[in-house]
Amino acid sequence: MIRRTFLTHALGVGGLALLPGWLRAQSMDHSMHDMAGMDHSMSTPLPQGLAATDALPRGAALGPLHRLSNQSSQPGLFKAELSAAPVQVELLPGQPTTFWAYNASIPGPLIEVNEGDRVEVRFINRLSQPSTVHWHGLPVPPEQDGNPHDPVPPGGERTYSFNLPKGSAGTYWYHPHPHGHTAEQAFRGLAAPFIVRASDDPLSGISERHLLLSDLKLNADGSIPDNDANDWMNGREGQFVLINGQHQPTLELHGPERWRLWNACSARYLRLNLGGHSFSLVGSDGGLLEQPQAMTEILLAPAERIEIIVQPGSEQRQFALTAEIYDRNKMGSVAAEQVITLARISLSAGQAVSLPTTLRSIADLGPASAHKRVVFSENMRMDNGQHQMDFLVNGKSFDMQRVDLTSKLGEVELWELVNDSHMDHPFHIHGCQFQVIEHELNGVKTPAPYRAWKDTINLRPRETIRVKMAQPFKGLRMFHCHILEHENQGMMGMLEVI
Repeated sequence: MIRRTFLTHALGVGGLALLPGWLRAQSMDHSMHDMAGMDHSMSTPLPQGLAATDALPRGAALGPLHRLSNQSSQPGLFKAELSAAPVQVELLPGQPTTFWAYNASIPGPLIEVNEGDRVEVRFINRLSQPSTVHWHGLPVPPEQDGNPHDPVPPGGERTYSFNLPKGSAGTYWYHPHPHGHTAEQAFRGLAAPFIVRASDDPLSGISERHLLLSDLKLNADGSIPDNDANDWMNGREGQFVLINGQHQPTLELHGPERWRLWNACSARYLRLNLGGHSFSLVGSDGGLLEQPQAMTEILLAPAERIEIIVQPGSEQRQFALTAEIYDRNKMGSVAAEQVITLARISLSAGQAVSLPTTLRSIADLGPASAHKRVVFSENMRMDNGQHQMDFLVNGKSFDMQRVDLTSKLGEVELWELVNDSHMDHPFHIHGCQFQVIEHELNGVKTPAPYRAWKDTINLRPRETIRVKMAQPFKGLRMFHCHILEHENQGMMGMLEVI
């Protein structure tokens, strides 16, 4: 069992396997229990066989993400080795849990590079399934982006190589994308953060903190269960929501902080709230916004990322970071939604930092010379007496041999993204960032509240969102729902850029 690398360096699932850690975490939890009032995760009824929601210790200080070391001494070159393999950790006493992990780390190691760098990552697949590495949101050529058409077989390897251009600074992540296996490989642990930095970042002087949010579905015997019918229908949600692999950690803020947050959950939506404490949204999927946006809560759909500035207040405060109730219109017999405590925060009194009124300039892409329409829909049918769901794009299920749309290199296009169903679906496109123009719901059009670069956006039931984009590389691209179970079952299409 790999303990030292997995639990100490990567903090495993919060450094939970060593007995003293369990005791410390439990002690901290009791002492801080009243910090956020009611603990929303303690009374959730669970299906038979799952571990109780209080089975994992909580209250340990949030640790940093493990980093992938650069093996190169050459300036401007990031070179590293990444492997995907099973690894065991003892989350529950005497009950080892087998994860699939990048470099024996849950979450996988952070890759941190600069604009202008060349990245070369040798990937080794030590799983029993084919896998790939998809560089989610990054401007990467299609042949280097881990498409399902380029699987790395069990025992195989390949090197991913790409350059990161000026203007690509932002908060990204990487995860598998082999068709038919993506959902399982992700929920068993294969997901990791990726940050591209700019030399002229106006917020570089603010202390930074990273929070990668994921959820874990765990049996009482310590095993990670397969998806059940409800998971395939609605998307998988675990009973534990983790930050950097830790369960309900604690955070102490002694001054202004810049938080980068990733929603790396398979299907869970996170309506984030800091106990009513206001924050400034400064970045989205593709980097900084033009101007800071004051907020008290924000919805993070699966695969979305944000950057926020959390400022100290006039007096010391203790509160919880929570995922508030969000009804995404799940189907079937499902438990009522509940508020989830993600972390407990101690915020010192202090002086707030003044943010620039302009963070960067984002030029409008200009007039669109082509138009595309993408419609997400669902179809329920009976198959051998069992209800089955079809998740479709433009009325069709994904076909590896079919090109659904064609675009010209560099041409500005207006895409209409339509959700013709009763359930939320997050749209994602590979290798390209887009600008949101407007939302339309119930005949009412609402312009985007601010300009930003995005690669993932949520579509509410019966909603249409119009976006503009221009493809930066020739080749085959994927676009799909980022509820991974829906993608697996056909809600994906292919775009060929010529």
